[in-house]
Amino acid sequence: MHRAIVLAGLGVLVAGAAVPLRAATVEDFKNDKVAVTEVKLAPGEHETINGRHPSVVVYLAGYEAQIKFADGKAKRESIVRGETVREPAEAGVLTNTAHEPLHLVRVEFLTAGSNEIWQRTGLPPNYQMIFEDKLSRTYNIRVAAHSWEPQHTHHDRVVVCLEGAKLEHVLPDGSAQASTLKTDEVTWRLAQTHKGHNLGDTNLWVVAIEPK
Repeated sequence: MHRAIVLAGLGVLVAGAAVPLRAATVEDFKNDKVAVTEVKLAPGEHETINGRHPSVVVYLAGYEAQIKFADGKAKRESIVRGETVREPAEAGVLTNTAHEPLHLVRVEFLTAGSNEIWQRTGLPPNYQMIFEDKLSRTYNIRVAAHSWEPQHTHHDRVVVCLEGAKLEHVLPDGSAQASTLKTDEVTWRLAQTHKGHNLGDTNLWVVAIEPK
């Protein structure tokens, strides 16, 4: 899938002193429901959050960050891989305050959402709910190597892969579709009913975000 790279700023020299690079944002994809971007920040680098839309953020790497909002408020976040949080539609600046690189995926919601409550409807028991609100149903999926999921149904969703695996989906008519995911891959999957089969030697772990 084509990715557009948007530079938020360039490193320059001013009066002999280096100004840190600002974040480069990579657009993974955009449709009528979501805009999905990735951000990588070196230590000390920052990203300007436009705050036009609420979003869900999945952290792929990092240790600690600070968000400073337009009204001067600031909060620090301790980060672990796979941590998934909601961000309001509020402008601010995200700074990597740790000594390790920071890598995140931001899913911005482009619609007003829905008050419909999905809960666990359609999902198999091995899926772990993270949260649900009017904008999304967001959950963890873990499938052990060489194992099967029961047949289930999901909505259109963003998939953020934290541990990749060789997969196939077996449809109700018995046909099979290759569905392999690579570690750190971010993709859009259409609604479907299927059984998931982990064909490989590695466990699968993804965060799925279903926009409403």
